[in-house]
Amino acid sequence: MQSLRELYKIGRGPSSSHTMGPELAVKVIKEKFNDADEFKAVLFGSLALTGSGHGTDRIIRETFLPKKCEIVFDKASPCDFHPNTMDIYAYKNGVEIGKKRVYSVGGGTIAFENEDTLTPSEIYPHNSYTEISDYCAKKNIRIWEYVKEFEGDEIFNYLSKVWEMMKNSIRLGLTTKGVLPGGLNTQRRAQILYNQRHIDESAQTQENRLVCSYAFAVSEQNASGGEIVTAPTCGACGVVPSVLMYYQEKKGFDDEKIIKALATGGIIGNLIKKNASISGAECGCQAEIGSACSMASAALAELFEMGLGQIEYAAEVAMEHHLGLTCDPIGGLVQIPCIERNAVAAMRAINALSLANFLTDSRKISFDMVVKVMYETGKHLLSDYRETASGGLAKHYINNDK
Repeated sequence: MQSLRELYKIGRGPSSSHTMGPELAVKVIKEKFNDADEFKAVLFGSLALTGSGHGTDRIIRETFLPKKCEIVFDKASPCDFHPNTMDIYAYKNGVEIGKKRVYSVGGGTIAFENEDTLTPSEIYPHNSYTEISDYCAKKNIRIWEYVKEFEGDEIFNYLSKVWEMMKNSIRLGLTTKGVLPGGLNTQRRAQILYNQRHIDESAQTQENRLVCSYAFAVSEQNASGGEIVTAPTCGACGVVPSVLMYYQEKKGFDDEKIIKALATGGIIGNLIKKNASISGAECGCQAEIGSACSMASAALAELFEMGLGQIEYAAEVAMEHHLGLTCDPIGGLVQIPCIERNAVAAMRAINALSLANFLTDSRKISFDMVVKVMYETGKHLLSDYRETASGGLAKHYINNDK
């Protein structure tokens, strides 16, 4: 598995696959063909079908500036290798001087066709939770110590920056009003959730309200094109920070404990990324929100110093009950149902933590198994339900605000 730096990435929303990945690809190509005077980007699959909604065309044009780039949306040609595919052509004096095929594979990570050298190196020797758990049990270490062993102390300096950005996204989201861009007239609602107490608010209602307000805050920042942290993607960026912020405030956990929890949650995300997918275009929203919920549940289990089996059970339950979740963003925007899904998944992560506290010894399903099932389920989803904005809610929603 790769470094947690490749999972937790700080960047601009609204989509790790559709904005962060293409932005990185353009920067690489712009440097490689620095003598070109113009470019053309042909978008295929999900990049074409949700391109304008997710801002793919905008981010490509802006990153190529001051040079011109023509954008072509090819919605017909098949994508045999990955649904987030694009070809970028470089021209000088009207003559083609180069071409690159790029895959945006999720979480802001890209791969160039036939170029393995650009793939980040693998630094973890284990590729399943069973292997990692056995290794940690034999050495009597926790998962965050496992991360330290293979990434060194410097990874915690990076995770400290990640946590600061997560907290900043919550703060900004809670203090910003208005309408999100894109034409759906989606109102920002994080501040309302945070400030308006229920008329008869119980402790449980307050917990739900605050956790949801934090998830909304980060997701709304993402939807507006603000800076967030992929956890593991932009579209699912609100789940992990919302539960960690809530429990830091509720229980007084210091930042050092939170950073260790981020390391543990990151290993769960890495395992999903390695053995399945975190791309909504490839496996539906279960790969994004489901993965984020698993990461959040495992991170919470680390906060409470649960055992290896309990951490696994929390992550497994969180993913199991997202199996089959479709990715159907209305208008290709990361707003409806994406923002609410972050809030619901955050509450579900807390529920998974509670179950892990009681039922770990009686569990039947392993985390490795549920990851495999998620990948198979995602591959069997019709393409309309994998981030194409052509099925589900995206198909049937009528915008009466236009």
